[in-house]
Parts: sequence; C-alpha cells; structure tokens
Amino acid sequence: MFRRLTISFVFVLALISLGVRWAAAQAAQAAPAAPAASGAPAAATPESAAAFLGDWTLSAEGANGPATFALAIKAKDGTVGAEISSEMQPLQQITDVTMSGTSLVLKYMFDYQGTPVPVVITLKPADDKVGAQLDFADGAYQMTGTATKKKAE
Repeated sequence: MFRRLTISFVFVLALISLGVRWAAAQAAQAAPAAPAASGAPAAATPESAAAFLGDWTLSAEGANGPATFALAIKAKDGTVGAEISSEMQPLQQITDVTMSGTSLVLKYMFDYQGTPVPVVITLKPADDKVGAQLDFADGAYQMTGTATKKKAE
C-alpha cells in the first residue's frame, strides 16, 4: 500500500512539473518580446562613444595598492577600439567595446604566466569626473579609481 502511494505521488508530481513547464513555454511563445532595457549593453559606435574618444590615464587602487594605466580609445571605420598598457602590462588591443547606458565597457584578455585573464573596464561619467572600475578574472581582483582625459595638444 505504501509503495503504491509513493509511486502515485511521484507520478502526480511529475505530471504537475510537466504541466508547469508546458504552461511556461506557451506563455513565453505568446508574450511579446520585451523592449531592451536602456542600460543594456550595445556595441559602441563613434557617435555613442564620442565623449570617451581620446587618450586617458586610469588611476586605480586595489588590494595590492595603486596602479596607473594608459588607455587610448579610437574610432576607425565605424567601430570603436582601444589600447591599454601599464608598467606591469604590455600594450593590449581591445576590440570588445560596448555602451551600457552612459558607461563605456571595454573587455579584453591578457596573458599572465600562460593563463588568459579576462578584464572588464567600466568608465562611468559622474558629475564632472569619470569613474574607472577594473575587474580582473571575473571579480577575483578589482580596482577602483578615476579616468582623466589628456588634453589634446
């Protein structure tokens, strides 16, 4: 008797689970596509990233102390790209450049002793400054600071 009750319970639970999945799938097919959020990342264009084009100095602080990076953001042939370097890091090309709201997001990989390390740099305007957030290895190490645009000569 107990065995039959257990098997019946599991069978009913499986049917309910399938019914919920089917209903969710039907609702997803019937629902109109949601509009993209205004802060959703979109490929940076020379027009959308115009305020960021130029040479920058990133001054950031992390758990291991301060660091300074040279960042050059350029538009070429309708796309936005960048180059970054520091005392500890050779020149790196950045081709993954997006806009997220008013922030510029740059993603690249660098090699650390044979291991590729992903980096995400976010430049976010606030008041009369531009904040800089550097995220290494998916959050394993983070640095926060400011970005200062160099004056054109």
